Amino acid sequence: MDARLFDDPPAPAATDPPHARAAPVDPVDPSQPLAARMRPATLDEVVGQAHLVGPGAPLRAAIEADDLRSVVLWGPPGTGKTTLAHVIAASTRAAFAELSAGSAGVKDVRAVLAEARARRRAAGRRTVLFIDELHRFNKGQQDALLPGVEDGSVVLVGATTENPSFEVNAPLLSRALLYRLEPLAPADVRALLRRALADPRGLPGTEVGDDALEALVIAADGDARVALTGLEAAAGVARGRAVEVADVRAALSQPHLRYDKADDNHYDQVSAFIKSMRGSDPDAALYWLVRMLAGGEDPRFLARRMVILASEDVGLADPGALEVAVAAFSALERVGLPEARFALAQAAVHLALAPKSNSITTALGRADEAVARLGNAPVPAHLRDAHYRGAARLGHGVGYAYPHDDPRGWVDQRHLPEGLDRGDLYRPGPHGEEPALLARWAAGRGGA
Repeated sequence: MDARLFDDPPAPAATDPPHARAAPVDPVDPSQPLAARMRPATLDEVVGQAHLVGPGAPLRAAIEADDLRSVVLWGPPGTGKTTLAHVIAASTRAAFAELSAGSAGVKDVRAVLAEARARRRAAGRRTVLFIDELHRFNKGQQDALLPGVEDGSVVLVGATTENPSFEVNAPLLSRALLYRLEPLAPADVRALLRRALADPRGLPGTEVGDDALEALVIAADGDARVALTGLEAAAGVARGRAVEVADVRAALSQPHLRYDKADDNHYDQVSAFIKSMRGSDPDAALYWLVRMLAGGEDPRFLARRMVILASEDVGLADPGALEVAVAAFSALERVGLPEARFALAQAAVHLALAPKSNSITTALGRADEAVARLGNAPVPAHLRDAHYRGAARLGHGVGYAYPHDDPRGWVDQRHLPEGLDRGDLYRPGPHGEEPALLARWAAGRGGA
């Protein structure tokens, strides 16, 4: 079972506040990466997220009162989700267990819950169960967590980079508090780097010029892990001399950093992938897809981007493109990697080869503007609900023509509110199947 259970931390002195207790982690190993060595052990060491762990903030108050409910921590990489999970466990009287969402199954979840219940019966102690990348748990795994969360055997601390509203089952999400973590502010990243240069666990004695430090702050883009990994790599490039901007640039070009958020390379590759499909270049679309998968990108993120592009950029020029993209997403969910690479590649190439139309995108923009402009425009009387007593006296439904009663299957009647006319919103494009769809629509209406 891919679970780790930590023994109780030493009891704090009576005068120590709860958040000052040591985290249940192994002693610092100097061979560990700098980001791991510098992981905060107490709330007071956490940098950033003042809205959650600052004085009087809700998460800090719950931790200090040892009255924590299950929580889902949602935020970008490197914002402290894993750190907070360890600090939470260290700052309460609970035991700490950890499951990997990438490898643990339903059996593992149930085993941890059974151990937690036994511990609670024997010692009256709950268990903090940390699950990183909670969004990777499927519905069955998430459902298996529910009994333990409901009966209080475990305090779930789930971490996710994905929107929990889409990735976490509603029953589980309703039983947890949702906390949003924000990218670290430049001042926070700067403070984190300076701490790493002064702390015995970090790189004491390493000199970093102000310009080099600022280059790291900018490259990190709010990600503590990128900042510390970049600092360690730059110090390695400098080899004992003061770290300069050139060292930072050289460090950030190394393979282990190329796909991180440094230099916006992650977003650049996503942008290249989308623009390659939009630009009808199947080779480029396939290259960027495979490169990002090899770099560790979440394949569901890429699948979602293809579903969006299928409507945003292909649209009615190839109505089947959306079905292909959704089918690839479904294949990924059902089969998983590496086999689902075939389905993702097929979808990417299909979208690149498909004719393009953004008529749906532009129509939505015009519809948004119309809704904002017209406000609560009244529904035309003949379109109003007439299926209740007294509706006819109000004129509701009067004059409505039922299309199926007409031999053409269509009746020329107004469906828009006042202030809008046909053609104001949807304006068909000239590519692919869209002209044929429009021609068929017009032919069924006598050329209207």
